[in-house]
Amino acid sequence: MARIIDGKALASKLRERVATGVAEFHALTGRAPGLDVVLVGDDPASAVYTRNKEKAAAEVGIRGALHRLPTTTTEAELLEFVQRLNADPAIDGILVQLPLPNGIDPNRVTDAIDPSKDVDGFHPVNAGMLCVGREGLVPCTPRGCMALLDAHLAAIGAGPDLGGKHAVVIGRSNIVGKPMAQLLLARNATVTVAHSRTRDLPALCRTADVLVAAVGRPKMVGADWIKPGAIVLDVGINRTAEGKLCGDVDTEAAMTVAGAVTPVPGGVGPMTIAMLLENTLTAASRRVG
Repeated sequence: MARIIDGKALASKLRERVATGVAEFHALTGRAPGLDVVLVGDDPASAVYTRNKEKAAAEVGIRGALHRLPTTTTEAELLEFVQRLNADPAIDGILVQLPLPNGIDPNRVTDAIDPSKDVDGFHPVNAGMLCVGREGLVPCTPRGCMALLDAHLAAIGAGPDLGGKHAVVIGRSNIVGKPMAQLLLARNATVTVAHSRTRDLPALCRTADVLVAAVGRPKMVGADWIKPGAIVLDVGINRTAEGKLCGDVDTEAAMTVAGAVTPVPGGVGPMTIAMLLENTLTAASRRVG
């Protein structure tokens, strides 16, 4: 049976470290790091996500603020609001919750955020920094995946270098797939990015020592997609017909083949929020020099 990589436990330890760092930042500057989250419209899932982020920020001592804007907000109004947040010296991190209502271009909004406050790591400047291996703010979910991978490698007595290992990332989004591939490349893995037009996807996945599933299809990855002993990182968050959460991987089936698997829930999800908090602290620390 595969080893479960416990994201909840690792996220709890990371939050403790962030809380310590926040206290030190407060002692140095006389204020808490500030994270401002913008929610446009009334999408139920987005409302839950933003409340969770606000609550998590408060728990580690970050000053969190949730700005709720009506569905009728125009693109111009949202861009103007983002510029006001950019100009506020008490704000270190800005996050505009996606998806946005029809009529608002998410790329224009992302581009409007000050890269030094872009705690999602989506701004083209930060994407470019990651691509060329320079210091920037890295998307939270891929960073969380790498932390989970590192925790497992440490637990089995292996080093962080992935030289000689083949990593397959299923999904090519700017949010997860592409930055995930860059982070794995930086660890010397040989990386293949697969997507909807990849031929014989199951066969390709069976060659992976590290398999990252990030496509949003419930339980798509079965046991016959997995190389014996592989490390499987499940980024997907889906709901079954019965309303239960599940990932892109059939976890029970994967457990019979893989060496390690992240569960859903309790795997990548908690790490994503923990990494958002750490990105906020990092952004605040860099801004004060």
